[in-house]
Amino acid sequence: MKILSVSEGKRRFLNLLLQADEQESMIDRYLDRGQMFVLTDEDETVGGCVVTDEGDGIFELKNIAIHQNYRRKGYGRILIDFICGRYRERGDTLMVGTGDTVSTISFYESCGFVYSHRVTDFFTLNYDHPIWEEGRLLKDMVYLKKSLR
Repeated sequence: MKILSVSEGKRRFLNLLLQADEQESMIDRYLDRGQMFVLTDEDETVGGCVVTDEGDGIFELKNIAIHQNYRRKGYGRILIDFICGRYRERGDTLMVGTGDTVSTISFYESCGFVYSHRVTDFFTLNYDHPIWEEGRLLKDMVYLKKSLR
C-alpha cells in the first residue's frame, strides 16, 4: 500500500473525486489550490483526497473518496491518519465539511473528529441539483474538526 502526492494531472482522478463531491464545478474550486494524495494497493487506485491550507494552522479535507469496491475496509481511515501525520507539524486543526448523514458523520467521529459548526443551506445554494444521501435531501454543510496535536 502506498500514498502518493499528486502535483500534476490531478484531473485524471476526477471520476474518483466525483464519488465524494458530485459536482465538477465545486471540485474546481479547490482542486488546484489543494494538495492531492492518492492511495494505491498493489498498483490499483483505491482512494484519494484533497487537502487545502485555510491559514492560521487550519487545514481542510475538501474531498476524500474511496473507490466503491474498496469501501468499509479501512482505507478512508488510513488516508485520514496519513493526513493528520503529514500536517501535524504545520498546523493545529483538520476540518472537514460534509452532508448531514448519519453514516458519514459517524465515520468522521470514529476518526476523532468533533462537531464544529454548520453552514445553513450550503448544498441548496451552491449545487445546481438536489443531492440525496441516505434517503434525505442534503441542505446544510456540517463541519467537524480534529486536533492535529
